[in-house]
Order: sequence, then C-alpha cells, then structure tokens
Amino acid sequence: QMKLEESGGDSVQAGGSLRLSCSASEYSYCMGWFRQVPGKEREGVASFDVNGGNLKYADFAKGRFTISRETTKRVWYLQMNSLNPEDTATYYCAAARTYGACADRDRVRCWGQGTQVSVSS
Repeated sequence: QMKLEESGGDSVQAGGSLRLSCSASEYSYCMGWFRQVPGKEREGVASFDVNGGNLKYADFAKGRFTISRETTKRVWYLQMNSLNPEDTATYYCAAARTYGACADRDRVRCWGQGTQVSVSS
C-alpha cells in the first residue's frame, strides 16, 4: 500500500513563505495537496497528473502557491508565498492511481499524515 510522508510545515509570519514536500513510496498517476482546519471539511489546494495534465489550483491558491514535482515523480512540493493567517491549517498530500483524481477529495486513495502550517499576523 502506498505511503505518503509530508514535511515542511512550520510557523511563519504573514507575508512569509514555506515549501511543503511529499514523498511517496510508490508511483502514482496524480498528486496533490489539501488542507483542513478544525470543524471544516478538507479542501483542495492544488493538484496535477504525473504527466503534468489536469493542473488545478483553488482560487485562494492562484498566484501565491505553486505545485511541482521531482523528475523521479515520487516527490512533489507545494511552494507557498505571501502567506496570510487564513492559510493556517494542516496540509495533507494526496495521491491516486487515476488521472485527474487528486482534485477530488472523495477520489483520493492515499493521504499523508499531515503537516501543520501556522501563519501569524
């Protein structure tokens, strides 16, 4: 069974940047990032397919966040710039063996354990 491991979460001040990393134990067809705050549903942040297709960003992420991957295709990143307190959440990486599935929470088949991002004003 595929395993995902995130890293990179931290506490930063508003306007700062962080880069999250996700390492997968196996090949996946798509990869992505979600986030969740207590009491709210997990929401998509960014996702794409291993071939670069189906690239999607949540509206709040456009222009500030960038998803990318290593050429090995088993490590991907979320570069987050211009962070604000509303970005405070636990961030989860996600993977699936279906193209296009990583934009849909219900179609994700593998989740990381989560990494905490805290942004102070």
